[in-house]
Parts: sequence; structure tokens; C-alpha cells
Amino acid sequence: STLFATDGGSSLGFPHIAASDGAAQYATAANTPTIVAWNSLDNGSGFTLNANNTATAQVSGTYKITYSLQFANTDNAAHDAIVWLRIDGTSATSSNDLASSTTIFTIPARKSAGVPSYVCGYSEVVFDLNEGDSVGLWWGTDQAATSGGAVGVYMYYRAAQTAPMTYPATPSAIGSITFVSALPT
Repeated sequence: STLFATDGGSSLGFPHIAASDGAAQYATAANTPTIVAWNSLDNGSGFTLNANNTATAQVSGTYKITYSLQFANTDNAAHDAIVWLRIDGTSATSSNDLASSTTIFTIPARKSAGVPSYVCGYSEVVFDLNEGDSVGLWWGTDQAATSGGAVGVYMYYRAAQTAPMTYPATPSAIGSITFVSALPT
């Protein structure tokens, strides 16, 4: 009877995972697939966050991934960041890319010398996973910045701030995977 009462769904638990990353992230090179890193498991049940930056489902089902990537561009020209899902693949040449999961974000040219432009790359994709399947979020860009100073696109991180106003850290990546339904039979 609790399940059918007002707010009865609050008694249910579903597989899910939420993760973020607290460091700047750089593509391996221009036009080279690079996996998005996750260094903080923020919440989760029914998934394992793996050291290779993938998440493994412990329950088969249809899931929805929602992600927010904080892109920055330090170049004088606009560049694209391309993001997609890969199931059970951790190499840059994997053939396990999920069809129709790609989103392209165009990051405008920098604002001025030393001041990059920023774009929050947000998207969501619904997909199926079997128990034991791993999913990774991959990205690439036509102009990769480097931590050593080469100009281009990277994923920006900022620590918590206290001036000129107080606000929490800006993760380079925030993502969650939530259960939508059992697999179709």
C-alpha cells in the first residue's frame, strides 16, 4: 500500500551513478579520441566507477546519461569539441561507439589574450546496458590545448572561490547515469 500512496515512489531505489572530476582535462592530441576522466564518485548504487574512467552496470536496463563538460578555448579561432558514448571499449580505436550518441559543441574564440571563452557542453542520451557492460564518455577536438601552453580546447576546472564572491568549485566534468526502465523483452 505504501507504493500506491502519495509519493509512494519515494520508497523505490533504482540503479544510478553520479560522478565528477576536479582537474583540468586535455585531449591526447588534436582529432584523437580521449576518455573523459572521473575522479569523484558523488553518489551511486548498482554501478561501479572503474579506474579506467568507465562505469560498469550491475543491473541490465535502459539508462539515461546526462553530462555537463566545462569546455574552454584559448585560441583566436572557434573550435569544435565532439563528445560520444562508447560501450565496453577503452582504447582510442574502439569500434564500440554507441550509434547516434554524438554531440558537437563549438567553442568560440578566446575573449582576449589570457581570457579563454567557455561553453558548458550539456547533453543526454538514452541507451541499453546489460549487466557487466561498461560505458565511457569520450571526446575529441580539432585543436587540442595542452597543460604546457599550446592553445586550443580543453576541459576547464576552477577551485572554490571566495572573492569577488563565494561559490563552490567548477568541475571539468559532471555526469550521472539513471535507470529508465527494464530492457524490452
